[in-house]
Amino acid sequence: MTIKDYQLYHVRPRYLLLKIETDDGLYGWGEPTLEGQTPAVEAAIGQLMRLIKGEDPRRIEHLWQRMYRGGFYRGGPVLCSAISGIEQALWDILGKSLNVPVYQLLGGRVRDRIRLYGQIGSRRPEILIERFRRLRAQGMTMAKFSPWWATKIVDSPAVVERAVDLMAAVREEAGSGFDLALDCHGRLSPAMAIRFAKALEPYHPMFLEEPCLPENVDTMVTVARSTSIPIATGERLFTRWGFREVLEKQAAAIIQPDLSHIGGIFEARKVAAMAEVYYAAVAPHCPLSAVSLAACLQLAACIPNFLAQEHVSLGEKLLVQPFVIQDGYVGVPDKPGLGIEVDEGKLAELLYDGHWTTPELRHDDGSVADW
Repeated sequence: MTIKDYQLYHVRPRYLLLKIETDDGLYGWGEPTLEGQTPAVEAAIGQLMRLIKGEDPRRIEHLWQRMYRGGFYRGGPVLCSAISGIEQALWDILGKSLNVPVYQLLGGRVRDRIRLYGQIGSRRPEILIERFRRLRAQGMTMAKFSPWWATKIVDSPAVVERAVDLMAAVREEAGSGFDLALDCHGRLSPAMAIRFAKALEPYHPMFLEEPCLPENVDTMVTVARSTSIPIATGERLFTRWGFREVLEKQAAAIIQPDLSHIGGIFEARKVAAMAEVYYAAVAPHCPLSAVSLAACLQLAACIPNFLAQEHVSLGEKLLVQPFVIQDGYVGVPDKPGLGIEVDEGKLAELLYDGHWTTPELRHDDGSVADW
């Protein structure tokens, strides 16, 4: 069996899907989406596929090493996202060739069902509550939202009060039996993250995600030591080397590898094993399509320190059989490979030119804010 060809699909609203075909008719799907940068990833995939065309797709670790180390320059969002999509597709092919799910090849499942959570968000409490109710009506038992917009390095008490008011409104509606997580999107300085965390502690957030940007791990350590709220991070970290310092310094209690950026399924599995040593949980990041979600579910099925799985789509507009939520969980997939079948008729209706611009945030003086 050898790698024969590949195809890329830009899918609305901002996804990039990859299909790799072999010479014996098997094919695998992956998702190398890098929001706002998919044209760059598309170019990187073209270069990498020229490197591995004609190779045996089942030699996943060997091909990963060639793609990651063979070009001299390592890491970064573009290269790692390209490798991630290719690697996911190779696992899909391997699982199909052996007629087993991917998780079976990674040690087998350790759970019978996988907890999901969804996203809500609005600046207006009434809309936030409405979206929360809609999510809960779907059977969800956990939700995440961001009560922050452009925030200054040191900001006013009113900004803190606004975030607390939104959290208080949702907590009152949700009660204590529903888990609520907060996403800072790296918009806060360490000083403001500490101030916000102290004000939000009475509402018991499940975790505080990216309370500050990940480039300086020591600042996140400072935040983590200042609050009882568990800190989560990882969506903008790449490969096991990107997570090493976070885990060694215990800057986060929850790591959030994005399987479309970190380097793929097996790289995320390696990081999850590293996290076990520090008693850290894994909550894979996934604001992408159902293809990336399918890869995440394979990981979630086989790691003991899994916490919950983010999702924004169950594949209703993309898959032949979308995922189904019951009581906040989905069943562990039992079909070969990634366990999904992309409906290429539906796919054709979602195609676009691939140009999507990341929204910008600005401070009131016109300067650029962290998004």
